[in-house]
Amino acid sequence: MACFFRRSIAAKLGRTLQQSEDALISALSAVPVFKKQESADFRLSVNTLRTKGILPSNGDLQLQTEALANELKQDSVVEEISAGRGVINFRVHRKLLVEKMLEPFEKEDNRFGLNSELFNTVKKGTTLVEFSSPNIAKKFHAGHLRSTIIGNFIANLKQSLGNNVIRMNYLGDWGMQFGLLGVGFDQFGCQEKLKLNPLQHLFDVYVQVNRAAEHNEEIWQAARDFFRQLEQREAQATSLWQQFREITVTEYQQVYQRLGVHFDIYSGESFHQEQAQEVVQQLQSRGLLKTTEKGTGVVDLSPAGDMSSLSTVLRSDGTSLYITRDIAAAIDREERYHFDEMIYVTDKSQENHFHQLFQILLAMGHSWAERCQHVSFGLVRGMKTRSGEVVFLEDVLDEARARMLHNMSQSKTTKEMDDPEDTAEKVGISALIVQDFKGPLQSDYKFDWDRMLQAQGDTGVFLQYTHARLCSLIQKNGDVEAGALDPSLLLEQRSIVILQHLLRYDEALYQSAQDLQPKHLVNFLMKLCHLVASAHRELPVKGSPPDVAQARLRLFSGACSVLASGMRILGITPVDKM
Repeated sequence: MACFFRRSIAAKLGRTLQQSEDALISALSAVPVFKKQESADFRLSVNTLRTKGILPSNGDLQLQTEALANELKQDSVVEEISAGRGVINFRVHRKLLVEKMLEPFEKEDNRFGLNSELFNTVKKGTTLVEFSSPNIAKKFHAGHLRSTIIGNFIANLKQSLGNNVIRMNYLGDWGMQFGLLGVGFDQFGCQEKLKLNPLQHLFDVYVQVNRAAEHNEEIWQAARDFFRQLEQREAQATSLWQQFREITVTEYQQVYQRLGVHFDIYSGESFHQEQAQEVVQQLQSRGLLKTTEKGTGVVDLSPAGDMSSLSTVLRSDGTSLYITRDIAAAIDREERYHFDEMIYVTDKSQENHFHQLFQILLAMGHSWAERCQHVSFGLVRGMKTRSGEVVFLEDVLDEARARMLHNMSQSKTTKEMDDPEDTAEKVGISALIVQDFKGPLQSDYKFDWDRMLQAQGDTGVFLQYTHARLCSLIQKNGDVEAGALDPSLLLEQRSIVILQHLLRYDEALYQSAQDLQPKHLVNFLMKLCHLVASAHRELPVKGSPPDVAQARLRLFSGACSVLASGMRILGITPVDKM
């Protein structure tokens, strides 16, 4: 495994430089591979050693690199050492590379790459991830898709690295929109329609009441009155709100099930409505709450204290705002779950909101707010189904499944399946996830059905196709006897580049853990699929001598295991046939 080689090389360097292995491990990285040219396995950045103070930072970098390379000698692990530009390259003995990299798969080790020493510095403990967080009484909009799949990826990644993860869905179930909806349902609502198609009916009511309120101040006043009744927990308003909430959560859970996403806790703004009033009192007692001429309650966040940067925490009528409830929710979560880090996943339009939230918490004396983080993302442009403009997530998932089913029915290579619809659904969702995860999360991107569902190219379909193909290969060769591996049978370039690439798995996961961006893992898995496709053509299992067949099967099984592991972290369910 990569950690065996990295530690061996770090130990060699440690003896030469009289340093501990641990100080040198982070300066070593696996070398990216290219299909048609041989490369070293690891490289040491000499500049990193200078930055760490292990080598003098003055003097010629290249002379230092060559001098250190000359001091290092080959041994039973490393067969070749050479100086590049500011780096020292290490090539390990080929048979040892084969033996050590395939060893974990003998035991069916699905923790491959996750026990790396690279993760020793990664924050462990309890991670609370708040994601998805749609609004009650509205259909699950495609815009919530990004928060859902990104949050799920972060939760999966943290869990795979050994953190105790709490997955929280913080529902938008409070605020003035319920005042409007309450009034709207009174005017336009129908309990029969609510039973037949709950969210569609509530959505229609909301659109109607918004339209009616545009030129009617009375509706706005009635909405404010309804919301005040809610805040005071009056029975009739609360009962209607409770009905809307329960209906919506039930409907959402069906969508989450399709996406393979689960939550440990369904929370919501309503849970913290009373605590929000306590927050206001705490802000007041600390002298942080100021009242404006309009009567609103604000916190001054300007560095100079000149009221140039304000955060409004209270309306003039005394009702709470979104940020007030967010402050209360954060304090409650810290007391309840004692998290080591809390990650909020929302779109980039909320960056200022979270900046203010963390600043207010710190001003209130909650130093743990420094362990809170906002992961933001850009917009999806052009996500439309054939049928219309307003895009609900169910429609997108239905269309992805239908298009995938059509593509599978047209393909000559499609296998017989017990449940083609289920496979089409899983592959369609993979395509959605990979299209979303290929670039930096902060970027907006243009949704493209055709490109997304291509079987060739860097798509979720290609990932699933490669995994299914490897499963088929393993299944067809189930009669190949398992025995002791002979490493000398896997020394072809096609085998070696796959093993070299697997050396980088822990680094891809480490990069993703550092910046919470899935693109590093996506790129790693795509490269693995391309390398496997080439090897599949040139290294046949069927018809090869038994010991060669067994060695190749071990290589392909290892690649399949890592591919499935990486896909699951991304939130993709691997399929065995397609």
